[in-house]
Amino acid sequence: MSASGGTKAIVAALGANLAIAAAKFVAFAFSGSSSMLAEGVHSLADSGNQFLLLLGGKKAQREATPQHPFGYGRERYIYAFLVSIVLFSIGGMFAIYEGYEKIRHPHELEHWYWPVGVLVFAIIAEGFSFRTAIKESNALRGKLSWKEFIRRAKAPELPVVLLEDFGALIGLVLALGGVGISLLTGDGVWDGIGTLCIGVLLVLIALVLAVETKSLLLGEAAGIEEVKKIEAAIVDGDTVTRVIHMRTLHLGPEELLVAAKIAVQHDDTAAEIATAIDAAEARIRAAVPIARVIYLEPDIYSEAEAAKGPDPSATPGGPNPHAAGH
Repeated sequence: MSASGGTKAIVAALGANLAIAAAKFVAFAFSGSSSMLAEGVHSLADSGNQFLLLLGGKKAQREATPQHPFGYGRERYIYAFLVSIVLFSIGGMFAIYEGYEKIRHPHELEHWYWPVGVLVFAIIAEGFSFRTAIKESNALRGKLSWKEFIRRAKAPELPVVLLEDFGALIGLVLALGGVGISLLTGDGVWDGIGTLCIGVLLVLIALVLAVETKSLLLGEAAGIEEVKKIEAAIVDGDTVTRVIHMRTLHLGPEELLVAAKIAVQHDDTAAEIATAIDAAEARIRAAVPIARVIYLEPDIYSEAEAAKGPDPSATPGGPNPHAAGH
């Protein structure tokens, strides 16, 4: 994901959420609708989330230091994980509590036109934000389904904004339903039920975000296509004859570490091997530009050793199921 694309979607979502939050709190003040209060807190939490994403993107741009030699690219993952916590605690749990209290102590809505008008405005504004996120995501997801895009994306911003906006639109429909049924029946319990449903929805979305960003924080490998490109770039068929085993790791959404043991000819000189490694690194960076840190270790390929299977101690984390051994 390009930084500019993610930033555009985040800024669109931030502007929409700030305007919507203000309108919802005004509607709550006039109507007393718990759905409006829950939705106002939800939009305020979403605004904070977008600010966290922007802050994470800014901090991730810092230069590497001796203490952090691989840079700060993972700051974006950390702040995306904080977003899931904020969405769960402030948005989801508050809405569940408010819905429970409204069900226990219902009261009739006043000035019903305030919440209805604000909800219609909010649906339009959130729809604009969601449309922007979809447009930015379509440029990157290719032929992937939306589920696959959210699961495989290495940049957390667009999946976060997509899920937030999607959840916000469903929450607005639930709030509108709760307010509408309360007006038709004269029973404020329905407003509380709508609020409770909003809280459950936010908690579920927060859990999905937490699982996905946790995987990124732990460290994910390059995608299948990138791995194939790297392996093809390493082998030149002359000095470098094959990849014995390889590991990749995302240091950030747009920074990739590549570590591989490569097979060279047994009679090559040190100078020839060094030249071949330099050439392989150049080919890797040309094929996969985000491959910023590359470590290639030369070795002599052995059919006998390969027949024994992958060596669990070859690299941290155990055997590579696709490795040929050495």
